[in-house]
Amino acid sequence: MEYRIKDKSLSSYGKKKINWAESHMPVLLSLQKKYQDSKPLKNLIIGGCLHVTKETAVLIKTLHAAGAEIAWSGCNPLSTSDDIAASLVVDEGLSIFASRGVNNEEYYDDIYSVLKFKPHITIDDGADLTIEFHKTMDEYGSNIIGGTEETTTGVMRLRALEKNKKLQYPIIAVNDAETKHDFDNIYGTGQSALDGVIRATNILLAGKTVVVAGYGHVGKGIAARCSGHGASVIVTEVNPINALKAKMDGYIVKPMSDASSVGDIFITSTGCKDIITGTHIEKMKNNTILANAGHFNVEISLNDLANLSTSTQNLNENVEQFILKNGNKINLIGEGRLVNLVAAEGHPSEVMDMSFANQFLSVLNFAENKNTFENKIYDISQEQDLNIARLKLESMGIKIDELTASQNRYIHDYGEGT
Repeated sequence: MEYRIKDKSLSSYGKKKINWAESHMPVLLSLQKKYQDSKPLKNLIIGGCLHVTKETAVLIKTLHAAGAEIAWSGCNPLSTSDDIAASLVVDEGLSIFASRGVNNEEYYDDIYSVLKFKPHITIDDGADLTIEFHKTMDEYGSNIIGGTEETTTGVMRLRALEKNKKLQYPIIAVNDAETKHDFDNIYGTGQSALDGVIRATNILLAGKTVVVAGYGHVGKGIAARCSGHGASVIVTEVNPINALKAKMDGYIVKPMSDASSVGDIFITSTGCKDIITGTHIEKMKNNTILANAGHFNVEISLNDLANLSTSTQNLNENVEQFILKNGNKINLIGEGRLVNLVAAEGHPSEVMDMSFANQFLSVLNFAENKNTFENKIYDISQEQDLNIARLKLESMGIKIDELTASQNRYIHDYGEGT
């Protein structure tokens, strides 16, 4: 067993957290129970690059219980829980290459430690592992069957790879499943992003003006939770349809150039770069708070922020205060990285239950049908989506109606009219 973690002595704390997550992830646990004896993933190596949290640990344990060999790295320098990584190594005997606070070189060293296992299937969050794999296919790609992608940013990168006819193995876009993006992105990020902001600052949201950049699934969830806390919400957008939705949902819609002078808190959630730049920062009020809920730390221009500043100071573990040349103070949470994982614990276990059930079933799909895929990006089937939703409802003790035979005919036949 190979590994690189921060401190093995933290394992007992990590195990308790994993046990807590397991008690709130009944769908994934039901899959673990279903496949632990038949082991359909036996003799397969799963190479993962995904936030090492207690929820991810439940996914890893489920894959391992189904027979897979595991090699795993973190997908963000500040998103690893070191006690979880320790438990996976000490208690489960797995190859984990992740610790909180790695530098850029260490981050990619961990990814390449995973690639050296020559995985059959990759599980990625942000596409860093998949992109590096594509650069080294001749060296590490002899076993590859397929891969999955967990997040919007990663799917965007891989669709660009596919468009340029450079995708070298099939990918299932787990992010695009309804039981992922309609729940994980909206409810998960909506709650956990604010959790990160509040933990880092203890700010009162009621009465504040929060600027949410981007009104996709993530931005929609953040805006709703901010509004629920009593904040006034301004949405910035480049997509006219999303902007119209935000307006119809009751929010103010403005360009960032106008919103920058009135916001108290800014949360970016676009998946794109340079959403907040120096021209915006110069207009901001004293003691403005900046946070990012997108995957990479490129949405807030850190170079512009540094260039506009005369000095900085750490207010706490997760907040760095920049003193601008104009005398105003700007407070940056978590180095502009994923606020919900840097300053909080990421999405609640209940919502990751569905996302990671999609991950497991996608891996199982590759294992059972490995010769049927082309080198392109595939969506989750509606059948799988509905099955996961049904299992989640059952775990919550909720029953729903079923269509009668007559209703089925009415929906699927064209003959019955007025």
